[in-house]
Amino acid sequence: MELRQLEYFVAVAEERNFTRAAARVHISQSGVSAQIRQLERELGAELFDRSARTVTLTVAGKAALGHARAALAAAGAVGQAVGEVTDLIRGRLTVGMVVGCTLTPLFDALAGFHRAHPGVEVSLLEDTSERLVEGVRTGALDLALVGAAGAPPEGLEALVLISERLVAAVPAGHPLTSRPGLALSDLVAHPLVCMPPGTGLRTVLDQACAARRLTPLVTLEAGAADAIAALAARGLAVAVLSESMAAAYQDALVALALDDVDTPALLALVWKGTHSPGMRDLLAHSRRAFALPEPPPPAA
Repeated sequence: MELRQLEYFVAVAEERNFTRAAARVHISQSGVSAQIRQLERELGAELFDRSARTVTLTVAGKAALGHARAALAAAGAVGQAVGEVTDLIRGRLTVGMVVGCTLTPLFDALAGFHRAHPGVEVSLLEDTSERLVEGVRTGALDLALVGAAGAPPEGLEALVLISERLVAAVPAGHPLTSRPGLALSDLVAHPLVCMPPGTGLRTVLDQACAARRLTPLVTLEAGAADAIAALAARGLAVAVLSESMAAAYQDALVALALDDVDTPALLALVWKGTHSPGMRDLLAHSRRAFALPEPPPPAA
């Protein structure tokens, strides 16, 4: 008894026609018929009643159908299990990261994955969030750390790592520090230093300005928070950062909340809905590195 005979048997049982079954398994009708006859000889019983135009199962055929399906499913599971192990022994994952981001837990996740699966080649590429998202959509990237405004990109699965409001950061004594509150219109009256277009922070700023018909004077751009803070600390422009970014430079800069900009800037891992065993394991390492809860098991 061979698996292909069981496959043909199930196909005929489900299609109730030898011609349709042959088309389904991509061999000739005579080939299907010959293999079914061979299976019947081995089992010592006819599996189909061929007396009518529609093929029906005999009592023996009905008894055999469930077991045949189970055998095929088990064979498929063996192949899947071997494939998953092979994927984690040798393979390739391409990960994207928004320019200027030095999120240490992501590096910890990549290191942990590499230790667990040294045969999997991991590539890390930097780019703008917009291009990274497009890379995930097209399959050029398996996973990407991107910035976004308000919500992760539509059509992709996402794990939000950081969600924070924008703040302005200025040296002590700057005119903005004397105001009881800070509106976006007050901020854009000053030269700004911020992230380049395509990052989550810049997207939040640009969208907020567009909604209020304001034109920000971005005189300096930098892809790293350290550079933005250093430029602002020297009085060259007002820095636009996230809350946690600004907190890291509180010895040199005063963080001022923007009262009328509520949309948060996000940092999120994004990927397609279907991913390989390697991807699933890398996501598990990422959740542990960022101390995030594991996703709930699928509903039964």
